[in-house]
Amino acid sequence: MMTIRGWVECEGTVLASQQVEDLVSRNPGEISRLGGEFLISWDNCIARDLYGIMPGECNPGTVACDGRIVGKIHPEPPDMDLEASIITAVRLRSGDDAACALSGGVDSALVAKLAGRPCVAMGMEGCHDLARARHAAGLMELPCEYVVIRERDVEEALAEVVPVIPVVNPVEVSIAASQYFITRWAGEQGFRQVLTGQGADELFGGYARYLDVADPGALRARDFASLRRQGDRDQAVAALHGIYFSLPYLDVRVVRAARAIPAGDLVRSGVRKYPLREVAERHIPPEIAWYDKKAMQYGSGIWKIIRKLARHNGYKKAVQDYINQFGWRKI
Repeated sequence: MMTIRGWVECEGTVLASQQVEDLVSRNPGEISRLGGEFLISWDNCIARDLYGIMPGECNPGTVACDGRIVGKIHPEPPDMDLEASIITAVRLRSGDDAACALSGGVDSALVAKLAGRPCVAMGMEGCHDLARARHAAGLMELPCEYVVIRERDVEEALAEVVPVIPVVNPVEVSIAASQYFITRWAGEQGFRQVLTGQGADELFGGYARYLDVADPGALRARDFASLRRQGDRDQAVAALHGIYFSLPYLDVRVVRAARAIPAGDLVRSGVRKYPLREVAERHIPPEIAWYDKKAMQYGSGIWKIIRKLARHNGYKKAVQDYINQFGWRKI
């Protein structure tokens, strides 16, 4: 019996579970052509999507039987330009079981507008991200739920996320806690996946370090390689609520189109993610497309709350020590 976690597509068409099973039964080699975000198990075999978006017990982009790698997953959809690839990637992920995380920046706003699905934003009352999300949702006429978090909510989240994420430090934990509130809301509302803007900074030079770097190509390669660790963190948090994150910017089409852009063109006149913003302004208001947003853990106020909690609990100069205390709660 075959089981599928996530979703599967072939050449731009989402496949139902029975279609995947029929395809693999007729010709097991056809599984190498499959795209999507999936973990497929059958008999003593398991297959995982190309970039390992869906967590699993085998390496990304491989087919393993009885613990031995017997094949590779490598879909080859037709080449597309950046705009077409992003539109296609979002369309494939925008089913009835999907919601969108919206922070008000270009990455999430473009995905949310193209998807047209319910959105969720979270943060402290009066924080930057909630204000930007309200503004963006209003301009784009998107339905959005605003989750206001309090100090006690963050402490409860830390007790849940610290034991399950692979790396425990203040930055990783503050991001994981932010993701916790998004995925909890989505799970409570009955959604199965949350579309996010993850991967855009790594593909399109979104970090401040791209403003002054001698070799932007090498930096982009290192940043892209870091996405696997980020994915392990985020999906572990999402799994707490029975859902998963879906990442349109890590669609094979988008990655291919982004890599075709010379790394030196990612920043122009001091503007990061320039090629992505050019695409975005054709779909969302220019003031959102060209807005430079704060990182999630700062814009949401999560990092501020964690530091405050650390001080209140006697850890005035050691946020790491405060975070470490939650590790013993692991079951």
